[in-house]
Amino acid sequence: MPASVAGDVISVNYVSSDDTIFITGIANDDVPYTRNAALDRTGSDGSVYQAYTYQEHSQAPHSTAYFREMEGGYAMVVATGNGPSGYYMSGTHFGSDGSFTAPTDGDGDPLGAVSYAGTYIGLLNVAGSGEDLLPTDAGTDPSLIPSQVAEVTGDVFILADFGTDGAIDGRIYNRTVVDDPGTSVADLELVPTSIGSDGTFEGTVEVGTESVGSYAGVFTGDGATAVAGTVYATDHISDYGSDVIEYGAFVIGQCATTSSHSDCPSDE
Repeated sequence: MPASVAGDVISVNYVSSDDTIFITGIANDDVPYTRNAALDRTGSDGSVYQAYTYQEHSQAPHSTAYFREMEGGYAMVVATGNGPSGYYMSGTHFGSDGSFTAPTDGDGDPLGAVSYAGTYIGLLNVAGSGEDLLPTDAGTDPSLIPSQVAEVTGDVFILADFGTDGAIDGRIYNRTVVDDPGTSVADLELVPTSIGSDGTFEGTVEVGTESVGSYAGVFTGDGATAVAGTVYATDHISDYGSDVIEYGAFVIGQCATTSSHSDCPSDE
């Protein structure tokens, strides 16, 4: 897992039989994050990022995680709201079941200009609406009341070349802070980078021509039918100042096979 996007996350274990997630590296290591469908985020294409939350008690940090899997690939983003110290913890994780083959044409040659489209979820080190916080006792000092992190939603478009160039680039756009929709949020540009023989990649995130962070991920499936990845960005939302941090995740399908996103090219 690339350190450039991992943040505080060391490891992740999703237990499908219990529908719970265990995360190491975030506050309260290895406690079960349980499903919280009320916080799920569903995109215009019907894709769902499933929410999982944990809060030990009313004055402990509240943690939110979003998880999605598709075609053997998965990605997750997690962040805590602030605790008594005012400190946030956050990070991401992605992976696949190891199955990956590049898409090919009728002659068996790797394809270039393969499109992927879908939706995105991000978490900020900014207080959100707090609707999921446990109620505190009357008279609790305000400085001891934790916050719940704010979420960013958006869309992702990725163009991949599996031929000689072996490159990927893309954009995260239509970005909105769910709890503060009036905030101006710039697109994140995924600067071109190479695709490894195992389908992995790692590159730089820019706003305009300014580097603001990193992205990484992995293509998955027979014919690379999906791609799972995560993002780190900072000092990229002027309304929140230079200390703002965003971690995000995307799991999206190849337009020619599994994706129904409206921005997929109709002639692919």
